[in-house]
Amino acid sequence: MKKIKSENQILIMLAFFSISMGLWENFRQLWLQDNGFSAIDISNIISIGTLISVLGIIFTGKYIKLKNLKAFVTCSLILKFANLLTLLILNNTQNTLLIKTCIIIDVLTGYIITTSIYPLITTIIKNNTIYSKRKLTEYLFKDIGIFIGGLLIGRSILGILVDYNVCLFISIIFLSIAIIFILNMTAGTFIENKEEHKNSMLKYILKNKIQVTYMIYTFIGATAFSTALGLKMLTFTNYFKFTDSSATNYLLIIGLIADGIGILALKYLTPKNDYVTITIKFGIRLLAYTIAFLANNVIVSLIAVTWSILISTSYENICDGYYINFVNNEYQFRYTNFRYVIKYIGDAIGIFLCGIMYEIGLRYMLGLSAIFLALQISLAYYLIYLRKNCKQHICK
Repeated sequence: MKKIKSENQILIMLAFFSISMGLWENFRQLWLQDNGFSAIDISNIISIGTLISVLGIIFTGKYIKLKNLKAFVTCSLILKFANLLTLLILNNTQNTLLIKTCIIIDVLTGYIITTSIYPLITTIIKNNTIYSKRKLTEYLFKDIGIFIGGLLIGRSILGILVDYNVCLFISIIFLSIAIIFILNMTAGTFIENKEEHKNSMLKYILKNKIQVTYMIYTFIGATAFSTALGLKMLTFTNYFKFTDSSATNYLLIIGLIADGIGILALKYLTPKNDYVTITIKFGIRLLAYTIAFLANNVIVSLIAVTWSILISTSYENICDGYYINFVNNEYQFRYTNFRYVIKYIGDAIGIFLCGIMYEIGLRYMLGLSAIFLALQISLAYYLIYLRKNCKQHICK
């Protein structure tokens, strides 16, 4: 393992972690539904878990230093492992309170680990390409986890019917492999012991107009996406009438194509004009959601949602990479945590709104998302204008 580049060691660990996440999170909503939770219950639990994750991320950003980041991620993985084992045992026990608590911890640990990966990588290398590789690794191997679930769900193996709880067990196995990898990593030893700046992260961001706008853009974008797709599996099984297996396989195929588009876009398909890039990624999505709302047709809505997933992994380097990599290394961990705090607040609000709109009707999920999307696109265009016209990229 020592012959593998340090950043690649982290990506390998991320790959196994993402398989576990993809497999379990794909069925988590249905697992909860099988345990007696309604769509609004599920959206509320995940929203609360996301908001608590915000507090967890603030805590880690304030108290966890870069030199301790590998140890912190390791402990978080072990906590997640123990928590998933508890959920495995709690299946069909009707212990509602304990299940809710464990789901909240599951959301919390998942978000904290995810937010810590890129800061760990940036202590070794930092550029737009490695940022996109990190994102594509997460997306691709989450899809592999979904593939494993779609392949096994509903089948009988050695006389055991593979249900949502069995998929949870398999997810735990992949998580344990990620733990083994991080325990054997040498990557963490390369982190330099630098003194962090004492200036508050909020002041650091507020003095830069580009970063202020980017944070608002991040919040609105997360809200827009989660409002439409916060209850994805429930939407596909209950509104689009897919079975759990066919929904998994459909999402897998779309996800893998999206990963392919993301790789091609990074290497060959990124337009030289950033305004065109943003229009492709978000403008077509806005148009599709608007048509779906007006048409009030299930097939049109399915096409709109499919396009949204297809383009979701593309152009990460244009949409996010520049603004993240512009930050000085000594601020990187705290900045990344702050960014995820903003994003996850948006996610929590979006999932909450998704639960409300879910009960009203599918078209309203997409229609409300379209409103947020219009604002997101405006902010994205403004960001491009700022970074191309502000001297030294600092607009005070």
